[in-house]
Amino acid sequence: MIRPALALVLCVLPALAEAGSVVAARTLRAQTVITEADLAISEDDVPGALSDPMAAIGLETRTAIYPQQPISAGDLAPPALIERNQMVQLAYRDGSLSILTEGRALDRGAVGDTIRVMNVTSKATLYALLGADGVAYVQPH
Repeated sequence: MIRPALALVLCVLPALAEAGSVVAARTLRAQTVITEADLAISEDDVPGALSDPMAAIGLETRTAIYPQQPISAGDLAPPALIERNQMVQLAYRDGSLSILTEGRALDRGAVGDTIRVMNVTSKATLYALLGADGVAYVQPH
């Protein structure tokens, strides 16, 4: 007779063995934001590949990923908030001093990335941290 605790373990183990790896359901070009329709589960358990599709949904591909290719965390990044050459608000704050001006993004970036931004008025190139509000914040030295 199988004890109830052992029966539970026997039921769970096959489910874990069937977990598999997350693979691309179609060709995903670089900078594609992943949706549920872009993913499939492979029966193979590939080392380094994601096992949970929810870990990929909403992220952006760094490079092209081809059908049935396993997807790893290194293949994905947060989606870009700012595109190269996009006009952005450029903000500088230090104590009670606050300057807000217009800038042009010289790089592409996501929230939390530091990118180069050109001040449109002075033509100076600065490094700025992208905030969730879409503003590029210049850090005081």
